[in-house]
Amino acid sequence: MFLSNAIVGHLRDVATWPDLADGRYTDVRPLGSGGMGRVFAALDEPLGREVAIKISHAPVLGSDLDARLRQEARVLAQLEHPGIVPVHDLGLLGDGRVFYVMKLVRGQTLAQSQPPATESAALSVFERVADAVAFAHAHEVIHLDLKPSNIMTGAFGEVLVMDWGVAKILSSPISTSAPSELRRTSLSSPAPKVAGTPGFMAPEQAAGGAVGPASDVYALGALLFWLLRGDGPPRRLPRRLRAIITMCLVTDPAHRYPDASAVVADLARYRAGDAVHALPETVVDRAVRFGAKHITIIVLIAAYLVMRALVALWR
Repeated sequence: MFLSNAIVGHLRDVATWPDLADGRYTDVRPLGSGGMGRVFAALDEPLGREVAIKISHAPVLGSDLDARLRQEARVLAQLEHPGIVPVHDLGLLGDGRVFYVMKLVRGQTLAQSQPPATESAALSVFERVADAVAFAHAHEVIHLDLKPSNIMTGAFGEVLVMDWGVAKILSSPISTSAPSELRRTSLSSPAPKVAGTPGFMAPEQAAGGAVGPASDVYALGALLFWLLRGDGPPRRLPRRLRAIITMCLVTDPAHRYPDASAVVADLARYRAGDAVHALPETVVDRAVRFGAKHITIIVLIAAYLVMRALVALWR
């Protein structure tokens, strides 16, 4: 019997589907595929909820991909934050491949959706991304692959940082039960191999050198620039906002913000109309910023003085 290439391809594809023999997860269907594994949607029968199942691409059992997928699941399980997808389960398929179960995220990546239409909308999305990354940094985890295709947005305003497959853990164990391959490496230790995305990857990361929270800061700066660029003519960014982006993108990590929380704090100062650490101010700068921040009061006072002058002249 002749089988077309399409049928052969479909059969090969189905052969890689997970064999979840215990029956807890049913109605399995493919969602997508990445460098580490495939993602399937499924129904968690006992709880009656839809979930996503990520399964290793490992060609042989016990490969590096299995270890990385297991590490990603354990990292996510430790980072309980609204901007980070929660993990529900971790295990092995009947054929030995590693899988983990997580919340099914409905939405689009930033790369799939239209860029935010305004500066305020772009900053709102960015702040939620940076806050999730700051939470990870506080727990000594660095993402190392922040980019538009790894940020999901939902219909109800959810913003989730996805794909922690190349994340690194710093200095001490995540938990006393973590296996040896998940022990945190020293901040000064070089990355074992280059992993990341050109255009968003810090120079030291691209060179295979030491990485740390400042490496994520570089990616955050690239992401903020991408969000503010929009889909139309280039926006003229305020000087203080340009300074924040520039400080994130400095080549030397020692001269960037030390971590994501510092970026979040400086952006909050910018949004409040205050001075930012990224831009030393002159007297003129302070005067301009004061005027912009208190423009309504200044206009009211000016109008009052003009009225007083007109009344005086009338008399």
